[in-house]
Amino acid sequence: MTRDPTVGGTDHVRTVTVAIVTPLEPELAEQIRESDDYVEVLYEPDLLPPVRYPGDHRGVPGFTRGAGAERRWRLLPDASEVFFGLPGDSAAGLAAAVRSNPGLRWAQATAAGAGEQLRAAALTPQELERVTVTTASGVHAGALAEFCMLGLLYFARGVPRLQADQRAHRWDQQPVAELSGATLLVLGLGAIGTEVARVAKAFGMRTIGVNREGRSESPDVDAVYRSDRLFDLLPQADAVVVTLPLTDETRGMLGAQALHRTKSGAVLVNMGRGAIIDEEALVQALREGKLGGALLDMFATEPLPPESPLWDLANVLITPTPRRCQCARTSAWWSSSSTTSGATFAGEAAAQPRRPTTLLLNGSSRRP
Repeated sequence: MTRDPTVGGTDHVRTVTVAIVTPLEPELAEQIRESDDYVEVLYEPDLLPPVRYPGDHRGVPGFTRGAGAERRWRLLPDASEVFFGLPGDSAAGLAAAVRSNPGLRWAQATAAGAGEQLRAAALTPQELERVTVTTASGVHAGALAEFCMLGLLYFARGVPRLQADQRAHRWDQQPVAELSGATLLVLGLGAIGTEVARVAKAFGMRTIGVNREGRSESPDVDAVYRSDRLFDLLPQADAVVVTLPLTDETRGMLGAQALHRTKSGAVLVNMGRGAIIDEEALVQALREGKLGGALLDMFATEPLPPESPLWDLANVLITPTPRRCQCARTSAWWSSSSTTSGATFAGEAAAQPRRPTTLLLNGSSRRP
């Protein structure tokens, strides 16, 4: 039961209305509906873009609705206190919804880069005070840590060479590297970065972390430094993993000078934002062998253009961003966060330690 704080001293049941404004599997929409007896879900899948693959929360680009469907669509967000997703998966959609719906209180983003969308929406301080925008920070941390180890093992064990030998029917025994004893530099120590460090420790790796504060509570990070020490740390690292968000400080952080400082033969894994790395400098470092390999699922331009030289480099493993996350994670995402929806918007304390959401306020992140 939710409690209306305007009714003093009595339990007054009211409904929290949730509009699903991004593509979502029907069974997950039903899960949201069943999360609380007093959650009303507005879900009209025919108004949402068709999905391209399981777990796609953006849908087909350029999707348009007929005139009648567009009128129905415009009414949907205005009737809700809570959004699952951002309308149109865009900053413009978020801004328009906030300004047309004074009753909106919470928008649960689904896409990577929600912080960028929030900044681009240019909401006023009053609007930011009224509407909480959250992202399911950390819900994919386990899957992404596994993805990271895939890349590290792929290059450490010489898989590209093994594949080439197999295609050539060539029996050629070559030495391979081990992860045990190698040094891993993790850029960004949020939920994903700390999970990467935890899994890396299981492989016997030495872990170094970098963040703005130069500190971390994770027992799996052997040493933590401020980001201004990056150039000193790069020569030590056998592998560098990027888990940073895109901010003014991180844009272009791994440019030509930084890549020149990396240890010869190091492996780079980017699970942060594409613009953190200078792609032209990255291509050069890979071609020259300064970097031994790169696992990339984030790029400055997405989809990665067919003419990008990254496609043809033998020491690069490319994967489209959405392929890295399992659809099942969406269920866990809402299962964890929806349990607080009624309490949050009825004025009750919502101190739930398992809630995987991070408040994005003025482009920065903090725990609610």
